[in-house]
Amino acid sequence: MTANTNGFHVHRPLKAGIWAPIPTFFLPHAEELDLAAFESHVLRVASAGVGPLLAGSMGEAIHLSPQERVILIRTARNVLDNAGLNSVPLVVGTGAASTRETLKLTADAAAAGADYAIVIASGYYAGALGPAALKAFFTEVAEKSAIPIFIYNYPGASGGIDLDSDLISELAAESPNICGVKLTCGNVGKLTRIADTVSSYSRENPFLVLGGFIDFLTPSTFAHGAGAITGLANLSPHAIRKLFDLSEAAKYDLTVLPEAQRLQGIIARADYTIAKTGIAGTKFLLERLYGYGGAPRRPLLPTPPDAGEALWQHPHTQALVAIERELSGKK
Repeated sequence: MTANTNGFHVHRPLKAGIWAPIPTFFLPHAEELDLAAFESHVLRVASAGVGPLLAGSMGEAIHLSPQERVILIRTARNVLDNAGLNSVPLVVGTGAASTRETLKLTADAAAAGADYAIVIASGYYAGALGPAALKAFFTEVAEKSAIPIFIYNYPGASGGIDLDSDLISELAAESPNICGVKLTCGNVGKLTRIADTVSSYSRENPFLVLGGFIDFLTPSTFAHGAGAITGLANLSPHAIRKLFDLSEAAKYDLTVLPEAQRLQGIIARADYTIAKTGIAGTKFLLERLYGYGGAPRRPLLPTPPDAGEALWQHPHTQALVAIERELSGKK
């Protein structure tokens, strides 16, 4: 157990790896939380060596009330602890429209059992948020948070705000309670620049540079990347964990690299095909694979049956399913 800069304690230290942004499941018609499906999925993902991230974009955080977020955190912590997975940390999305609301959601998450928060800048006033305002936002949240935070850089969900490598590197250097960044901008060069820069920093706690997609995990590993937060890990946690392990091993034994490259190709093609279908497509495939998934909360619509069947039958999807079944021992 280590102390963070605010004097609070980090019970579950961060390690490089893979995280899955867990979907939030809803009961049909009423759209209330389906906690049974949620529990099953958190346990499935964590048992494969993939960390759960709650209330993120895939988790429809924008559709959740503060009370529902707390319920999900407590439910996930209980199911992990009861399964003997006490050391698995929980990362929880807490970005909101204002700094004040972000701090409240972060405090609530910490009290409910979150170990780390991941924070996105609000895009509502994106045109008025220049580098100075964005730096002040992340600095204040980090200084006042009881738990360490990740920066979440996702232009598509923040009104086009795209933090550059200089700003992120400055925050990593100046804010010890910022523990990493998720780059869902898909900018490989940015990841390379940040990872190389922060690798030279002297910090008590690590700063993890994570991709927001899984299609460049192997090359990013060789550029000091620390893994990825990827929606595809909901569908294929064993395959993606295997890819991470192979990529890490290849840094020290290049004979492993061809197998990592082969698996990376399968996963990259599946990611390209499935990501285009969004939350609804992922939930459709979860229903086919595991018997739960359901629909998003409105106004998001479910995947039409014919489009879902085409996605399921797509060669990229089937190749991923085959490798996941092989690696999970469930042919």
